[in-house]
Amino acid sequence: MEYRLFDKSQQEVSRLGVGTWGMGKRLWVGADDAESKRVLHRAIDEGINFFDSALVYGMGHSERLLGEVEKESGKELFITTKIPSKKFEWPAKDSSTLEESFPTDYIIQTTERSLRNLKRDYIDLQQFHVWNDRWAQRDEWKEAVYRLKKEGKVRFFGISMNDHQPTNGIEAGKTGLIDSFQVIFNIFDQSPADVLFPFCLQNNISVIARVPFDEGGLTGTVTPQTTFPKKDFRSRYFRGERKEELWRRVQKIKETVSTETETLAEAALRFIISFEAVTTVIPGVRKSEHLLANIRAVEKGPLSPELVAKLAQHRWQRNFYE
Repeated sequence: MEYRLFDKSQQEVSRLGVGTWGMGKRLWVGADDAESKRVLHRAIDEGINFFDSALVYGMGHSERLLGEVEKESGKELFITTKIPSKKFEWPAKDSSTLEESFPTDYIIQTTERSLRNLKRDYIDLQQFHVWNDRWAQRDEWKEAVYRLKKEGKVRFFGISMNDHQPTNGIEAGKTGLIDSFQVIFNIFDQSPADVLFPFCLQNNISVIARVPFDEGGLTGTVTPQTTFPKKDFRSRYFRGERKEELWRRVQKIKETVSTETETLAEAALRFIISFEAVTTVIPGVRKSEHLLANIRAVEKGPLSPELVAKLAQHRWQRNFYE
């Protein structure tokens, strides 16, 4: 497993991490706690130390699973979580104020709640789960960051960018208080490479790439005939004619990557780690076979510069979360 330094520190994190949204169960159908824990333990055994969660993933469920597995493993993991907006909105609306979304006391109290779930004295990386850069110069959020770091409850602080808004956080990054940005980055949404990645490289801010498979679209397993349970958020994400358009585009990507990769999923992960600015990529996994496939893909290393350049033609500007 390859490791990268996190932010400006000497902390090493695995280039491949694990996202635990699906383990929270609330919006994903089919998660099983016993299997989730087996996957987490296997990930640790394979050298992965970066695990991403959020308070709203099952309202603490994935945090509690992570905390249990860390204790059982006897290993020190790099665990991240997120503070939801007090208004529980994704993305943060332009009309929402900082007082409504992230008041100082709320940031601190929510962090303490996550600490209890994780059964930890500190969180490696705490993140705002949404953001609006109009708040960047306000003192209230800065005060919370200072206090949590000073009290040793948080080591690093970051922003989980609003969906498909990779520059809505750069002003906060200029304050020097932001250690990382978590952002959607994949073969379809390549926009973070335009402005955000150069900014992060210049300022030594870590990048956590999320949604590498476009919620399953870039695994090649979603066809025009695929159906999802009504309670599964993907039934909405891939609603209407979206699956047909996705399928047409995926077939073209498969042709593009066929000479260098064995599967579309492999290409999706290797594309992301081809960018120097990316510290770690966090595909969500709930099954051991998917975890091992992800590990094999990342261990093959970046794609060739020629293939990365060819994949630029497959950018697809859209927002299926809306």
